[in-house]
Amino acid sequence: MGGLLGILLHSIGGFAAGSFYIPMNLIKKWSWESAWMILGFSAWIVTPVIFAYITVPDLFIVLFENVSSTHLWTFFWGAMWGIGGLTFGLTMRYLGLSLGMTIALGFSTAIGTFIPPIFNGEFIALIQTTGGQIILFGVILSLVGIGITGRAGFLKEQDLDKKQQQESIKEFDLSKGIIIAVISGILSASFAFGLTAGRPIAETALNYGAVDLFKNNAVLVWVLWGGFVTNMVYVIFMLINNSTYKDFTSREPPVSKNFIWASIGGTIWYLQFFFYGMGSTYLGEDYEFAGWSLHMASIILFSNVWGMYFKEWKGVKMKTTNTLYTGLTIIIISFVVIGMGGSLH
Repeated sequence: MGGLLGILLHSIGGFAAGSFYIPMNLIKKWSWESAWMILGFSAWIVTPVIFAYITVPDLFIVLFENVSSTHLWTFFWGAMWGIGGLTFGLTMRYLGLSLGMTIALGFSTAIGTFIPPIFNGEFIALIQTTGGQIILFGVILSLVGIGITGRAGFLKEQDLDKKQQQESIKEFDLSKGIIIAVISGILSASFAFGLTAGRPIAETALNYGAVDLFKNNAVLVWVLWGGFVTNMVYVIFMLINNSTYKDFTSREPPVSKNFIWASIGGTIWYLQFFFYGMGSTYLGEDYEFAGWSLHMASIILFSNVWGMYFKEWKGVKMKTTNTLYTGLTIIIISFVVIGMGGSLH
């Protein structure tokens, strides 16, 4: 039962992550960096602290008690993930929801799933259990599904001319987008490393009375602080370099509307981590490595659903559509397999 609950929670988080960019599309006449700055404050500073404050007793004592290398490593991996998150936003800008998320998250899935247990020396022990073997098979299935979905994205690019591509993605640029997506995918996996490094912080939260389900909320604060710093360094540079800081004083369109949409986008993005932390709790520390593949696969699933809704796949050939459906179906099957393995734990 725990494995199935873990899948449900990871899927909700994936839905949030696959949906966060939609409010960003409603922002009018602002530069990308202006919108990203407000989203960042919402996603990495305001919302994480509010959720952690509600769910973790004595939050600020938990956060700063015996600051050590644990906190610094958690922050460091968050900073690395922040660079991945920054380039992730650029990936959406150049490739759109479907292709952009699939390429970036495909790399992130492979690295973020397998590296932590290998680094911690836990991988061999995990695959010697029946549950671990089933989960590993499910993870491999999810990677196959992601690969097929990515293949559909490339077929889509061949099916549509530049004008058709830019009808749904205004700044479509395949070569630039793929380079950024690969960088984003590799660095985005650092988030999984940050959660692993922050386990002692979660234990401190438990010692102060946090419910096991919410123990990772304190860890998220440190990880997201790291991500905020790296993003803001770049964003502030862009605001000054492009003189786009003037967006915040413009009267056309009303600044308040853009603030609201960017803040909503940031809150939705944070929710992926909130549900990710709970989903990891249900999978347990032994099988926590599978949570990252579940999370990534569910993001790809829902982002492609949104991509179809916003007609990013309009005009493609039947072969491309069938390839996409095959990849998404395999991803869904992988959820079931991973849940079966997690239930054995």
